[in-house]
Amino acid sequence: MHIELLRDYCLGKPAVTESCPFGPDTLVFKVADKMFLLTGLDSHPLSFSAKCDPERALALRDRYPRSVKGAYHMNKRHWNEVICDGELSDSQLLGLIDHSYELVVAGLPGRVRSAIG
Repeated sequence: MHIELLRDYCLGKPAVTESCPFGPDTLVFKVADKMFLLTGLDSHPLSFSAKCDPERALALRDRYPRSVKGAYHMNKRHWNEVICDGELSDSQLLGLIDHSYELVVAGLPGRVRSAIG
């Protein structure tokens, strides 16, 4: 996966915005002003931090210890750092992005969820 695919995929989701609130090197994607993904613009290989169900997060870390770790500077119970080094397919990576987005949307107030669609 490359940064352009990651960016296009995230921005293709309803109500997503991007910004750099932590400085010019970190791109943050939000839905309804809630973060669901962060990525360093200068990370090689590409990596991103995404929200994850705690049990699923542990299972992913056990299964892919080289590519999935607790996210740096984030609540490691709920956030994974995912390294795009080829161990996980693009399809799996996109699934992790979907999961993060869906978790954040599910936590939004009902009226906001309704507005998103």
